Amino acid sequence: MVSLNSDMGEAFGIHSFGHDDALVKLIDTANVACGFHAGDPTGIRETVQKAAAAGITVGAHPGLPDLVGFGRREMKLQRDETADIVRYQVGSLVGFLDAEGLPLDHIKPHGALYGMAARDEEIMDAICDVAVQYEVPVFGMAGTAHERVADKRGVPFVAEFYVDLGYRADGSLIIARRPRATPVEEARARALKALTEGLATADTGEDFPMRVDSVCVHSDTPNAVEVTEAVRAVIDSHTPSAI
Repeated sequence: MVSLNSDMGEAFGIHSFGHDDALVKLIDTANVACGFHAGDPTGIRETVQKAAAAGITVGAHPGLPDLVGFGRREMKLQRDETADIVRYQVGSLVGFLDAEGLPLDHIKPHGALYGMAARDEEIMDAICDVAVQYEVPVFGMAGTAHERVADKRGVPFVAEFYVDLGYRADGSLIIARRPRATPVEEARARALKALTEGLATADTGEDFPMRVDSVCVHSDTPNAVEVTEAVRAVIDSHTPSAI
């Protein structure tokens, strides 16, 4: 069964940037911000508790230490630095998971770190150091350094597809600095095409192969709830046995 995941806990104090309360009832797994690009201790605890109440799994969503840029601006990092910032964030989340009796399900890099790791095997190797330590899978894009390094390191890999982001013809993501609404029918069509045909369409019109183990819907887009409901229906109607 293809899963549905969403990035959550991306808030500061009383300021929330997502639709976590609604989405937690629709998804299978939450990727929780760990404080470097967004999130704070209370927010981490509350998000973990929401996930526990909803009966969904929780993974770490570590990002670059860039609160102002929301982790969407690239940085020059050495391998050890990358492992350190990922381990620090994952360890923070694990403390809250332990308090609720929940296991860490996976690691999914956020924003610019996600894109850097897709291209740079050394960056991905550092992320895998932490995945090996906690014995969890890594979420990423099929056919990139995400998958190549995970396979080399023996780390289970979960191939993601995004219905609310654009793709270039080479399969790389187009990540906007500010969240934008995705038309619901467009998101539904993207999910259906990826699940039934194994294809995605680039912003320039070309189709390219797309393997999907999990579909991501971002919680901070204006119409995230409607998009998630539509994608949930597509996934529930198109299990692997029915494709």
